[in-house]
Amino acid sequence: MANSLCAVCLLLLHICLSVLAGRDFYKILGVPKTASKNEIKKAYRKLAMQYHPDKNPGNEEAEEKFKDLGAAYEVLSDDDKRKQYDRHGEEGIKESHGHGDPFSSFFGDFAHFGFGGHQRNPETPRGDDITVDLPVSLEELYTGNFVEVARYKPVAHTAPGTRKCNCRQEMRTQQLGPGRFQMTQHEVCDECPRVKLVNEEKLLEIEIEPGMQDGQEYPFLAEGEPHIDGEPGDLRFRIIAEKHDRFERRGDDLYTNITISLSDALVGFTMEFPHLDGHKVKIVREKMTWPGAKMKKQGEGMPNYENNHVKGMLIITFDVEFPKGDMTQEQKEGIKKILQQDSKQTIYNGLQGY
Repeated sequence: MANSLCAVCLLLLHICLSVLAGRDFYKILGVPKTASKNEIKKAYRKLAMQYHPDKNPGNEEAEEKFKDLGAAYEVLSDDDKRKQYDRHGEEGIKESHGHGDPFSSFFGDFAHFGFGGHQRNPETPRGDDITVDLPVSLEELYTGNFVEVARYKPVAHTAPGTRKCNCRQEMRTQQLGPGRFQMTQHEVCDECPRVKLVNEEKLLEIEIEPGMQDGQEYPFLAEGEPHIDGEPGDLRFRIIAEKHDRFERRGDDLYTNITISLSDALVGFTMEFPHLDGHKVKIVREKMTWPGAKMKKQGEGMPNYENNHVKGMLIITFDVEFPKGDMTQEQKEGIKKILQQDSKQTIYNGLQGY
């Protein structure tokens, strides 16, 4: 009986401690406790896109997960709150910082995905959209990266006085006499506070996701040119893949050339070279390698943008470097003896089929 009572007490104590500790924010985001801030951001954005209410209308379970993600990101993306959470759990955060709004940071950080909390009115005037080219290395497109860009944006500030705004054309009816009316068009404006545009610096963080394509755009809503009487336009960063000295990308496949010696071409060779993320690619050739020969290595290409676990092929073309200088007659005879080939020349149309 005493043992059963102790077991019940321990169970109740465990439940109480779990309630006091609150939610496991690391588990919610699917990251280890040692995760870097960039890893936390990446996990958060991926899951938030998946469970956002706009993509799951009427799904209460998705809505709850979305709220948990917002709370987890608010805490783990802030160094001070994260330290407090690691020591005392969610309850410690509430006591230290108050309940706050767990989604204020979410909508600010996620506005570029179009989830800004309001729909634009097509009749509202808008500022111009801006498209900026963003050079990105092939290494970044392979592994992913976070890039910070300083944006100097004109921001409207209230100034003394008023100005005419929201001007529109309205029809007015004037009675000229019994049974006689005249309709005329007049411009009608409102009185609005005067404003001035002041350039302000803002840091925008762009996530270069593995597998992004050349020309792909990364949008930030309402970060374009302002409009005094309406909404600002959008800002779009267009990914421009930089040329690489060793690899060329075509879709999800990578192409490269390797020059080998004539000796290696004849007897075979083993070699390693670094890939875009630093891991070594090993090549073993036990047979002869002729100029222009190709080797395909599955899974060593670029990661697929939709599924990073899938990678394309690495296609290697071999070039053969012939030795320079003359050989003695004895050396020539020795090569003929080793190769055991008769002298042969063939002429043909090498461009046929192109």
